[in-house]
Amino acid sequence: MTLRILLASASSLALLAACSPANDEARPASAPAQENVEPVSSTSNGAADAQTESERLYAWFDTLFEADLQYSPTTLTALGRIDDLNAYGRWDPVTEEAAIAANERRIERLDYLRSNFDEAELNDDARVSYLVFEYLAETGIRQFSFRDQNYIFTQMFGPHTGFPTLLISQHRVETAGHAEAYISRLEGIAPALESLIAQADERAENGVIPPRFAFDYLIGNTQNIITGAPFDDSGTPSPLLADFTAKVDALDIPDDQKEALIERATVVMTNEVGPAYRDLIAMFERHAEMTDDRDGAWKLPRGEEYYQSQLASFTTIPDLSAQEIHDTGMAEIARIHDEMRGVMDEVGYEGTLQEFFEFMRSDPQFYYPDTDEGRQRYIDEVNTFFDRVSAAVPDYFNTIPSGEMVVREVEPFRAAGSPTAFYNTGSPDGARPGIYYANTSNMRNLAVYQMETLAMHEGLPGHHFQLTLALERENTPMFQRLLYLSAFGEGWALYAESLGNEMELFSDPYQRFGQLAYELWRAGRLVVDTGIHALQWSRQDAIDFLLENTSFTEEEVTREVERYIVWPGQATSYKIGQIRIRQLRDYAQAELGDAFDYGEFHDVVLTNGSIPLAVLTELVNDYVAERREELEQE
Repeated sequence: MTLRILLASASSLALLAACSPANDEARPASAPAQENVEPVSSTSNGAADAQTESERLYAWFDTLFEADLQYSPTTLTALGRIDDLNAYGRWDPVTEEAAIAANERRIERLDYLRSNFDEAELNDDARVSYLVFEYLAETGIRQFSFRDQNYIFTQMFGPHTGFPTLLISQHRVETAGHAEAYISRLEGIAPALESLIAQADERAENGVIPPRFAFDYLIGNTQNIITGAPFDDSGTPSPLLADFTAKVDALDIPDDQKEALIERATVVMTNEVGPAYRDLIAMFERHAEMTDDRDGAWKLPRGEEYYQSQLASFTTIPDLSAQEIHDTGMAEIARIHDEMRGVMDEVGYEGTLQEFFEFMRSDPQFYYPDTDEGRQRYIDEVNTFFDRVSAAVPDYFNTIPSGEMVVREVEPFRAAGSPTAFYNTGSPDGARPGIYYANTSNMRNLAVYQMETLAMHEGLPGHHFQLTLALERENTPMFQRLLYLSAFGEGWALYAESLGNEMELFSDPYQRFGQLAYELWRAGRLVVDTGIHALQWSRQDAIDFLLENTSFTEEEVTREVERYIVWPGQATSYKIGQIRIRQLRDYAQAELGDAFDYGEFHDVVLTNGSIPLAVLTELVNDYVAERREELEQE
């Protein structure tokens, strides 16, 4: 899954993570000068007339992308770029003024796009880029009008965990200057949190405040960041101090210089970072007293309109109603239940489906011990399964990413609010690999029978293929290579799960049941998300529904329902996207018959990056028409 998939801006310094709590965290920075949106010619001697319409468009996109990087030092960091140490020491701006300015740029760019480029003159690839950019601008403008309905801090993601996550996982320290930039970013945390606290206070006064259950997580996760030296007398280094110390100790500089850097960072953590996080905890405690147990977006000042906008954004289908999504989920649940009964027959289980669910939840054979040995066994077996997938992939994929992927455990400081597993994209230069994270904090949440399906979703051929192929696509605008749209990305990853059965990768019928269990889970999300946010279901209503209709444990169900509550609409993207991709494949297979080729179809789906479902539909229709014409001429 993809945590925190905020829709990117029109020029789209898009999210680099799938299934990951990550780059939505805010950060203070000085704003660069107003950009020049005129396209830069890629020809010499000012010979702009020599450019094709597609080249002109791509030159403009390149100009915008580089301009936007000046507004987003953290995107530069995520890309592995250290253009200058000043930017490397800053966070992105978090003020309301910065948000308004970004939306004004969005509006200006959309007008410029439509006024200065002739879509009919573009080649096929450039036309896709045009449509994606146009979609992002339109969606970003619409979503901006609802920005005051969003929660700034949630147990799933936010700037409170985002600051340390970026510093620990992405801020490289290869020189003393990089360490200085790390300290500068530490210094920037307090003013950023001060601004964000003021915004969150204002929203809370207007009724935009997470429900009561979220605050135990928020307080606990925030306290974890400032637990340990130098924030207390425990003697154990905090995550930030441990990370900075390790990075500085690895530098090839004199010991006295290392000591001075560590001392400076320690002083900043003690005098600035610690007090800022304690102020944040105090705000959470205030808000916990102000809130109530109403869970859905319907409670917000403009809740109904906001939720419909969220559905349009996450599904990329503007006119899809909450009731239609709810009904689709119920129908899919009934279908998947029937397929599960077939697996029950295969393994010889006698009893009801609900009894089988309880068997899968409770039988020890499906769970490894909650010990270091159990955790390591799980990680080792995931790696072994990826070896099997890699061997089978060439029969189903023509284009395979070259970027490396590694498997890691979620860091303890952010494990409590993190999902069961997620994926973080590597850097474009390959210096940082893609990472499949498994949350091993409670091994009861990592059922063995779901291991292989979860690995295919987050890793191969799921998010790692989808995101890395986009990143490695040459001659494509960077905004498109980095973009993540949830309906496409999560839809692809859910579709990828089903390939485990078709590629004959599942090691036993229980793993096949695991694939159905995850598909059922995503169907349940259609029901529960719309139930909570449109039909006024309570948190307990949603928990009870999923416990009755899925095989997941009560802890997993509870954590996931709590995720849907604070992230309206996102959970619908998985099944809506998967249904569309599977419908398109069924159509291509029916039209092409024996000439259908998995590798060709998967290339059409994956090699244009993350795209709205309407654009994907058009691409597949064009591919089928062209292949059919070729077959008729043979």
